[in-house]
Amino acid sequence: MSENTKTSNHNLEENLFAEFPKPTVQEWRDVVEKSLKGATIEEKLVTKTYEEIILKPMYGEEDIANFPYLNAQPGEFPYVRGTSEQGYLEKPWEISQELDCSTPEEFNRVAKHDLDKGQTMLKIQLNESFETNNKNNDLNKGLILTSINDVRVAFQNINLEEVPLYIETVNGGQAFFGSFIAYLQQQNYDFNKINGFIGMDPISHLVKEGTLPYSIENAYKMMAEITKWSVRHTPNLRNILVQSHPYHDAGGNAVQELAFAISTGLEYLREMDNQQIPLDDAATKILFSFSVGSNFFMEIAKLRAARMIWARMMKELGGNEASQKMTIHSRTSTWTKTIYDPYVNILRGTVEAFAGVIGGTDSLHVSPFDESIKSSDEFSRRIARNTHLILEKESNLSKVADPAGGSWYIESLTYSLAEKAWELFQKIEEKGGMVKAIQEGFPQALVRQIAEEKSGNIKNRKDKFIGTNIYPNLNETGLEKKELDRREVEGNKENFESSSDHFILQSGCSVEDIIDAASNGATITSILNAMNLIESELPSVNQLNIHRGAQPYESLRQNSQSYKNSTGEFPTVFVANFGQVAAYKPRTDFVTDFFEVGGFKVLQNKGFASIDEIIVSFKKSESTIVVICSTDDQYSAVVPSITNQIKTINPNAKVLLAGKPSIDDMKLYKEVGIDDFIHINVNNFEKLQNLQKDGGITK
Repeated sequence: MSENTKTSNHNLEENLFAEFPKPTVQEWRDVVEKSLKGATIEEKLVTKTYEEIILKPMYGEEDIANFPYLNAQPGEFPYVRGTSEQGYLEKPWEISQELDCSTPEEFNRVAKHDLDKGQTMLKIQLNESFETNNKNNDLNKGLILTSINDVRVAFQNINLEEVPLYIETVNGGQAFFGSFIAYLQQQNYDFNKINGFIGMDPISHLVKEGTLPYSIENAYKMMAEITKWSVRHTPNLRNILVQSHPYHDAGGNAVQELAFAISTGLEYLREMDNQQIPLDDAATKILFSFSVGSNFFMEIAKLRAARMIWARMMKELGGNEASQKMTIHSRTSTWTKTIYDPYVNILRGTVEAFAGVIGGTDSLHVSPFDESIKSSDEFSRRIARNTHLILEKESNLSKVADPAGGSWYIESLTYSLAEKAWELFQKIEEKGGMVKAIQEGFPQALVRQIAEEKSGNIKNRKDKFIGTNIYPNLNETGLEKKELDRREVEGNKENFESSSDHFILQSGCSVEDIIDAASNGATITSILNAMNLIESELPSVNQLNIHRGAQPYESLRQNSQSYKNSTGEFPTVFVANFGQVAAYKPRTDFVTDFFEVGGFKVLQNKGFASIDEIIVSFKKSESTIVVICSTDDQYSAVVPSITNQIKTINPNAKVLLAGKPSIDDMKLYKEVGIDDFIHINVNNFEKLQNLQKDGGITK
């Protein structure tokens, strides 16, 4: 757009808006607070996030007046608006779906199919359990590549000069990297055309698993050898990974994800410097990978803030322009997904993907809706893949650069998030860096604190998971799990373990040495054994508690399902509705949802005209849980009689009252036999958990 056109448009806007008076912030406040009937905006409309950021209902120019770099355009330092001037107009984000296949044959079939249907980057989950003699030997997760032969089968008829890669390897490390490069060399690929990422993130693995298969020093040596080789031979292939996923998946907040990721990136730069790798060489080999959660605007701000923090830090360190530009991969959150009502995960993934794209991610994985339950199938992969395509092709998100730019709210949120992340980053620096902080347990403790806060809000149903802790469907049919053909995987295992190769390699061996060994038939495990990386004492730290937010409620549902499997029926709740329907129905609806989220079947009825009808119906129900539902003014007249008769019939029955009476009334109702009260302030999860224990549903 020419300067003349810009000036013309600006003058037109001024002329149009000049016809309307510009209200002041105070005038807006007055109008809003009038509708609040005397309450202030701060009392009713201001909220605080898990990041301790105060969110206002209104934002204006004054909220961003003191922020620097607001005039920076997309592609300009500090790249908060993206690292490219044209954004996705120049190059759309890579559709980088994780392919959770187990055998090379299956991977090859699925990869070719999905690439043909719109996927643009191959993201491979590796099963590295064999390489470290993992006792669990989890054959169901990840692709097993034991040697060049497996790689050849997996990538047959796939042109890796045209398809970018994303492969994280921790256990295999340098041995896997060298073996994969040996395959590329055998195929006569032009290394300059190999794009994407093949490498490792030992710090992330350490805090996630609590240990590493080798010392952190050996991890850095391998990372350095890979980096040196990659700088010389594969300029477009990154090999140093920095992930925020463990902190996100353990319940952490956006500030923690940012600070820990930036700290990890700096730690890797320092260690590469110790290995005589120049700053710019190391920085341009780093890929950052973030989870994108359900807090839509916060997630947009998180990716924008990440680019800004990294750019400013790299500039201070003397990094060149390329080093200042952060490359970001994103995946939709694992923490937000549920195993019940799983098709809702499609909607969650769509919103999260939308945030990732608006935030300017360079590549993206949209989790299949069944990811928390089983390996994805063709249908779930297709839905996830098409989410990308709809956002790009139909919603035209690739047709505009930084659509969030200029929003007073998002700009303010971005800078607030960056400031808080920088404060936490500095605290980690004071402790000596990320590894020392992890060894001390500092990041783990901070994440655990936020996770506990989130857990409390989930159990109180302040934070909602549709279909799980609100609006459940007890009649839903679970997804059928695909059983892995273990014979194929065991065959791979036999090939893996039968290798009798013997090579003399050292922990500081070069990538070239490994390429030669792999080209001559060495398997990854034989190379690892020859490198003699295993030490008598491996690193050990407090590991993060990786979990999904909905898991507590899923455990309740599973308990009730087990009860049904053994008895033929879900545990039941008898609701004693008394009075006019319009009077008791709101409470009955609340009680129904309150119990169904735990897998209790609430016995519905049209209400009762008398106490005798209630008692007769209760006897027929054979339920051991009763909830009395009526209005507060009727309770005093009916509760004593209903409770007494029910307790006479079944002394072990739990009789609950819907509502929150005064403290004095509560005392009176308890004296006549009421066990507890059901209302919005009750901890829903704890109440249901106790009822399951009391009812013998769980031990």
